[in-house]
Amino acid sequence: MGGMPLTDMPWWRWRTNVRSALHMLSDPVFHHECWLTGREGYGDVTDAVYRLVEDTWLDNWSAEKYVGTIFRDSAEAAAVDAAALRVLRIMHQVGADAPVSAYLEHHGWPEAVHAAREAHVMLATNDAEDPDIPPRSLDVIRIMTRTA
Repeated sequence: MGGMPLTDMPWWRWRTNVRSALHMLSDPVFHHECWLTGREGYGDVTDAVYRLVEDTWLDNWSAEKYVGTIFRDSAEAAAVDAAALRVLRIMHQVGADAPVSAYLEHHGWPEAVHAAREAHVMLATNDAEDPDIPPRSLDVIRIMTRTA
C-alpha cells in the first residue's frame, strides 16, 4: 500500500468498493482476461456496477453528496459521477443480465471505460496507490473491508 492509510476517509469501506468497481470497469485487459473468460473471483460487469452504486446510491444522486466522507473533493466526485452515469446508461440499455460481451460491444463502452479510468486513476493517486496494478479479487476486497 502507499503512504496514505486505507481508513483515512470516514466511509472508507464504501470508498474501497467504489474504487474496486471503477478499477475493474476501467481496465480493458481485465475485461478480456477475467470477465469474458468467466474467471472465478472477479464477478462480472453487473457485480462491479452494484459495488459502485449499492451503498452510495449514485444511481439516484450525485457523488458530490459524499465529499468529505467517501470522496476527498469535488473533482473526485465529478469524475465518479461521469463514470457512473455512463456505465449505468449502458446497463439500462443492454440489461443487467446481459452477457459481458453485450457491454463490451456497446457503442458507448469505450467512453464509459475512459470515464471509469479517469475516476480510478484520480482516486488511486489520491490514496497514494499505483493505479496500474491489476484489480484485486472480490475476496481480497472483502478481506480489506472486514476490519478497520
